[in-house]
Amino acid sequence: MIKVRHILVVAIASILIYSCSNRNSFANFDHVGQAKIDNDTLVKYLSNHYYDVDKDSIKPLVTGKTSLLDDPKLQTQDITEYVNGQDIDYKMYYYIVEQGSPVPAKSSPKITDSILTLYQGKYLSNATKPVIFETQNLASWFTLDVVVRGWTHGFTHFKGGENITNNGPITYKNFGKGYLIFPSGLGYQNRANGQIPANSPLIFKISLLDLVENTDHDNDGLPSYLEIVDAAVEDDVRRIDTDKDNIANYLDKDDDGDGILTKYEDKNGDGDPRNDFSDPNNPTIPDYLNKKIKVKH
Repeated sequence: MIKVRHILVVAIASILIYSCSNRNSFANFDHVGQAKIDNDTLVKYLSNHYYDVDKDSIKPLVTGKTSLLDDPKLQTQDITEYVNGQDIDYKMYYYIVEQGSPVPAKSSPKITDSILTLYQGKYLSNATKPVIFETQNLASWFTLDVVVRGWTHGFTHFKGGENITNNGPITYKNFGKGYLIFPSGLGYQNRANGQIPANSPLIFKISLLDLVENTDHDNDGLPSYLEIVDAAVEDDVRRIDTDKDNIANYLDKDDDGDGILTKYEDKNGDGDPRNDFSDPNNPTIPDYLNKKIKVKH
């Protein structure tokens, strides 16, 4: 159980967590090679450290303890990121101390949902000794579409807690907590950020206190995570821009640029514009993505 005396609603918030919008820095940099270097560093780190249950922290490996790499609570996720015109494959690690099992139950956050979290961040300058660069003991709100990509994907494996506040400090129980451990390519890549050197793998100890499920950034009636209409892009909503106006669909109130807001292009009135098709010549394109259909339903 944890008591939170202040909740910071973060608009810009910690500059160390937020992802830079221009991820295409230093076009000639070998991102593929760096991904391999980072993974070697992380494997070495995980092989030589363990999770200390009593101290709720990661410690250097000692005799009789199980390394993180061999600990069944350590999971991996393969992630492909589009960098400088090419797809780069990364491996992210996450360690689940508590997944979270609130009552009433909440699902895990989607990649665009808003989350309330506490965290401590470290960077790895080598495979042995991580360096703390930030500790956030005041609960802060973030949306997962604009943070470092290790957060975007990592938090989806945890669940929020139950708010049991009763005439006192805001209090949560049964919240998800653990570690996100990922390469620099899912962090700040080949750019220094504050005291974090370029090409630094990152380690975050996190607590997922709460979340706003099905966040709809543009209030168009579609949860932002559903505004993925191109399977080739997989789960990167930032790259979906139907009308090519440099505003991603999940931030665009008029996705096809026809002058009719997306929320009004719902012919059958079921609240989901994805299943309305009025153009017999383009039967697979829903009205809200079809510029030829300009009827306000």
